[in-house]
Amino acid sequence: MNKPIRNNSLLVASARTGLSKLQKSLEAKWFYDHAGSALFEKITELPEYYPTRTEVGILNDNIDAIVHLFPEPASLVELGSGASTKTRLLLSGVPKIDTYVPLDISGDFLMDTATTLASDYPSITVQPVVADFMEPLNFPDDIQIRPKVAFFPGSTLGNLDADAAVELMSRVRSWPNVKGFLLGVDLVKAVPRLIAAYDDATGVTASFNMNILHRLNREAGGTIDTSAFRHEARWNGRESRIEMHLVAKRATEFLIDGQEFSMRRNESIHTENSHKYTFKRIEKMADRSGWHVSKFFTDEGDDFAVVFLEPAGR
Repeated sequence: MNKPIRNNSLLVASARTGLSKLQKSLEAKWFYDHAGSALFEKITELPEYYPTRTEVGILNDNIDAIVHLFPEPASLVELGSGASTKTRLLLSGVPKIDTYVPLDISGDFLMDTATTLASDYPSITVQPVVADFMEPLNFPDDIQIRPKVAFFPGSTLGNLDADAAVELMSRVRSWPNVKGFLLGVDLVKAVPRLIAAYDDATGVTASFNMNILHRLNREAGGTIDTSAFRHEARWNGRESRIEMHLVAKRATEFLIDGQEFSMRRNESIHTENSHKYTFKRIEKMADRSGWHVSKFFTDEGDDFAVVFLEPAGR
């Protein structure tokens, strides 16, 4: 007999809070269990999803310039490391990096990735840390005082609203001996292209979005009929962001750890934002959080940007 999964108290509390709002919501960080992390890696390979291949191209094309931005030696600290695909470009191309510290909320997935990277890069010390990068972070003692460069690729910053993004940037700025912040951001572009990137023809993004409901059923005492929901991507022009929603196809009721919730037909659960940026907006956010823009690398079509921030006043 399989052991029942004990309810995740943090997930339960988060879900109860979000689902009690007038606009029901769930925090995007809960996408990333092992199944969700694997689905996201599939998304990055989709033809509609341009950010990953474009960011990889920018990193490849500008690796020589990026090398000069790093201190020596350097600890690379990646926020929300996932499969660390882009990280390999830095670990291979920036010889100044002697320590890699991947942070991720999905512990099993993180450890699998860290084990592989440690094997592939034996000259680099790999020290994974299971952590929510939106919370205060305590570094291992041997990392605490070392020169650090933060790495936040994939435009994951865009999942946060403006104040939360600045708060995160400020928190990274407060790390001891932080020397830089290498940041991937998606740029404003035509709306149909944006929608397609978050609603692919094969339905992988829909499965990624729906996985959060399966996770609530597994880990939060959920009784959600997942067949009652559909995935929807929306453009919010006022906030300059793509929104992902789970829309009720019919009236439905369910429990989360014993608490009852009900939804009307066409009512939605807002699960994720992906803000799109301009250079001026990034510059303002950097100014507010104690950084300045040192380099702004982009592709030929200005679809995406990799930004290197340095502490203001350096």
